[in-house]
Amino acid sequence: MNKLRGSCHCGRIQIILRDTPVEASECNCSICRRTAGLWHYCSPDLVSVEGSGVAYRQGDCALDLWHCVACGCTTHWTPTDPCYLRMGVNLRMFDPEVWSGLPRRMVDGASY
Repeated sequence: MNKLRGSCHCGRIQIILRDTPVEASECNCSICRRTAGLWHYCSPDLVSVEGSGVAYRQGDCALDLWHCVACGCTTHWTPTDPCYLRMGVNLRMFDPEVWSGLPRRMVDGASY
């Protein structure tokens, strides 16, 4: 099984991804525009997050956006509904070789 390792800038949050991204999603919602997230959406079963961050729950309360308390990097998001089996991992926390050549999918989150 392929494992990709990434981290926030200071290394306090480590992300282990157990699948290989085939595309990278860019969202135009107000929070993603500001964090410059480049998202890989997957099942939480395929991700391990080591270390602790701080969650920001935005307006509609559908997800928690996690960032490192020390360096401020936005690392991932998790749903607030435990039945929603998808999360987002910020590919910018990984070496550019992982994400630079991936096709980009634009997500119109601003219209929701």
